[in-house]
Amino acid sequence: MPNLLAMLRYQIIPVTPFSQNACLLWDEATGEAALTDPGGEADRLLDAVAVQGVRLQAVWLTHAHIDHAGAAAEVARRAGVPIIGPHAGDQFWIDALPRQSAMFGFPAAETFTPDRWLQDGDKLQLGSLAFHVRHCPGHTPGHVVFHQPEARRCWVGDVLFAGSIGRTDFPGGNHQELIDSITSRLWPMGDATVFIPGHGPESTFGEERRTNPFVGGT
Repeated sequence: MPNLLAMLRYQIIPVTPFSQNACLLWDEATGEAALTDPGGEADRLLDAVAVQGVRLQAVWLTHAHIDHAGAAAEVARRAGVPIIGPHAGDQFWIDALPRQSAMFGFPAAETFTPDRWLQDGDKLQLGSLAFHVRHCPGHTPGHVVFHQPEARRCWVGDVLFAGSIGRTDFPGGNHQELIDSITSRLWPMGDATVFIPGHGPESTFGEERRTNPFVGGT
C-alpha cells in the first residue's frame, strides 16, 4: 500500500486582509492539485501553482464567505477548472458575493454556480488520494470539510480554529449546529488528525479536545 502521508503535499497561502488560509494541495505521485478557498489574490495563487509545477484540477470550497470564495470564479476561469463545493446551503452566500465584497472593501467578486455541490459522505479524488467530505453546518448552512484519513489531515474552513471556533452570528449561523458538527463530525476523525483551519495555525483535534475553551472536554 502506498504511503499516502508521504504523497500528500500542501502549501498554505494566506490571502486577503483577513489572512485566510487558501491552500494548494497535491498528490506528489501524480502532480494533480486542488486549491481550497481562494478568497482573493488570484495572481498570487496561480503563481504558486506554477512554482510548484503541479496541474491544478479543481477549486474546492468549504463555504462561500467572501474571504474564502471571493476569487473562486476568477481562478477557475483562468485555470480552466471546475468549482467543487460547498453544500447547496450556501447558495445565498454565493449570490451575495458582490455585496460581501463591497461591505468589506474587497475587490469586486463574481457570483458563480459550482460545477458540483457537495453532500455529506461524498468523496473527492486527487490523484491517488481520496478525500472524504463531511457537511459541518453552523458557521454557514452549507459548510463542508475535506478529510484525508490516511494522511491524517483535514481542511476545516471556519468550523474550528486553534483555541477557538467559528462565528455563528452571520445570517444562517447556528451555534448549537456548529458544536454538534465539531463533536459528531470532526472528533471521530481521531485525536492525531492535524487540521488546517481557515485562519491561523494548524492544530490537532486531540489538542482542541483537551484545551479549546469552547469545545474542550466534549
